Amino acid sequence: MRILVYPHDLALGGSQINAIDLAAGVANRGHEVIIYGIPGPLVDYIAERGLRFLPARDLKYRPAPSRIAQIAAICRRERLDLIHAYEWPPCLDAYFGASLALRVPLLCTVLSMQVMPQVPASVPLIMGTADLGAEARKRHRADVWVLEPPIDVDRDNPEISGREFRSAHRVANEDFLIVSVSRLALDLKLDALVRGIDAVDQLASRHRVKLILVGDGSARDALQCRADDVNRRHGREVVALAGADPDPRSAYAAADLVIAMGSSALRALAIGRPLIVQGEQAFSELFEQNSCEIFLRQGFYGLADGAPGPNRLVGQIEPLIDDPARRLELGQFGREFVSKRFALQRAVDFQLDVYKSVLRASPAARISEAVCAACLAASVEIANHNPFQKRRNRELQKTILSAARSGEWPPPLIF
Repeated sequence: MRILVYPHDLALGGSQINAIDLAAGVANRGHEVIIYGIPGPLVDYIAERGLRFLPARDLKYRPAPSRIAQIAAICRRERLDLIHAYEWPPCLDAYFGASLALRVPLLCTVLSMQVMPQVPASVPLIMGTADLGAEARKRHRADVWVLEPPIDVDRDNPEISGREFRSAHRVANEDFLIVSVSRLALDLKLDALVRGIDAVDQLASRHRVKLILVGDGSARDALQCRADDVNRRHGREVVALAGADPDPRSAYAAADLVIAMGSSALRALAIGRPLIVQGEQAFSELFEQNSCEIFLRQGFYGLADGAPGPNRLVGQIEPLIDDPARRLELGQFGREFVSKRFALQRAVDFQLDVYKSVLRASPAARISEAVCAACLAASVEIANHNPFQKRRNRELQKTILSAARSGEWPPPLIF
């Protein structure tokens, strides 16, 4: 097969790394795989995995007319058998650029935590959790599969050393190190990051505990302000922001405990670290034998009741601080769990079966759904570029950032 894989961007992130790892696994089975996307930090990772890269035009509109034309030209030149797009904007670029006009089979993976109506109903779909797969089947005409984010358990393993990371960040042997590897984003991530800082702030008065946030993004300044306040209050560095790291394996390995969601949570388990899964609205849950089935259904993420304060997270962290035997038990269980269920080679086998199924029977597109998809995408763009909406978005962003800097969390959002 000749396959074009189109991630939603090439910034550092779990979805993008999953797409590249799966593409490399498919290529290693003898297929020709090309990665297409807007150049970003992961271009070097694509080269490291031995894959060919084609740069996309950097346009802000979705779907992008010139990118649609570019994909059509690539399809003709490369004689593609299949396009695999990740998330709805790349899906629509490929849908209009190749699937609708040239009849090139198209598959879309959605790893967002909701079913996106912009994906045309005739496009076969892969969802990242069982719950979202069941929801998608209620409204989608084409086939829907579920494939949890895969992890390269050979590359991410418990033998990785974290000593250099601890030394570089002045973490003493007696310090209990908590690590979060995450985009420092306003959407999806900020609530969990703020609660992590607040939990460590509370714990630091009675334990030698330190939190290191590995990552970067639009919320960094607000999180740094909050971290500075915590550090001043305790007279030592309790919270540190380490910046983005294209290879954060040593950060995971250095941790006594990881707090994370999504692919970051799975990588922590693969490296054998105990894990608390975070989500939004104050969700947090220790990953253990009694909770693992929950995450198989809903993914490594969750929603709670939004209760104020970090007390729930504090109550989950504190028993682990003075119990290294329990931490070792949790790390071993997590490693075994991920190796059996989320190993990359198992996911590659599954994805190749999906590719063959898509090539055998790709549902025909309908003009009506093409019009519907275009209208839904246009409504998003109109909202994003409408002066009134942009002003409200800026005001909302300021409210969130102000709350993250101050002690008021969650913020008093007004819609």
